[in-house]
Amino acid sequence: MKNYIKLIRPKDWAKNLFLFIPVFFAGQFFNTAVLLQLFGGFVCFSLVASSIYIINDYKDIEDDKKHPVKKFRPLASGVVNKTIAIVMAISFLVLGFVGAWFIRDKFMFVLAIYFGLNLCYTFGLKNIPILDIIIIAIGFVLRIKAGSIIAKIALSEWLVIMVFLLALFMAIAKRRDDVLLKLSSGDDMRKAVKGYNLDFINTALSLICAVIIVAYFMYATSPETVNRLQTYRLYYTCLFVLAGIFRYLQLIYVQADSQSPTKILYKDRFIQITILLWIISFYIILYSKDITVFK
Repeated sequence: MKNYIKLIRPKDWAKNLFLFIPVFFAGQFFNTAVLLQLFGGFVCFSLVASSIYIINDYKDIEDDKKHPVKKFRPLASGVVNKTIAIVMAISFLVLGFVGAWFIRDKFMFVLAIYFGLNLCYTFGLKNIPILDIIIIAIGFVLRIKAGSIIAKIALSEWLVIMVFLLALFMAIAKRRDDVLLKLSSGDDMRKAVKGYNLDFINTALSLICAVIIVAYFMYATSPETVNRLQTYRLYYTCLFVLAGIFRYLQLIYVQADSQSPTKILYKDRFIQITILLWIISFYIILYSKDITVFK
């Protein structure tokens, strides 16, 4: 059972929490009815995502066997039967789409786009440099789009831009990890890695970090945001965005601790505390406007 749970990668379901972002930024996070629907959407999205993970692992069995970490995946290591894995993928896919249809038909449509895009990614697009990271970023934008459809909340263009940039940053950082692995082992663990080198990745990371900082500052102080959220105090939260990005850059450039952003998030206390403080400060500013200091 442990190996089958590992196959569906429940740790990666955290990415689907992006469905809750639109309702949080809209100041309606405590609407119980909406939250229940979003939780259902989260489950459906996770089921479809797991089906994609299984399909991807099935296709990449031979390549994963050469990878120092991926060789321990259930299918690559041979501890999970291939036929059972495919049956699981189909079952998860059907359950995810049926559940999405009952929640909202438009949500199922977005979920279908997500599945189709990732299927194309698995069967070839992931081997095309630059396009591979753009597709990953689009996947996160589709998550917040799905959340906005379920909650019936209009998406701000600023929110779409910020999520896309953040996801692009995470994808580039992951490619940096792949490039370093190639330099240490001499093998291309991904075909797309041939289109990257350390200089390009470092330049792209620095560029995207600068764009994220500027975009967030503009979002926090834009008249559209102030009018929609009825507060101009969001600029306080810029401190935590700066701290989080600088800490990540410090880890990879100063401490040479290059790992995927997800792994760093799970282990680095500084970044965890920074994110927590950002959430708390955003919550206080957005949901407690009656507190004197934030009037």
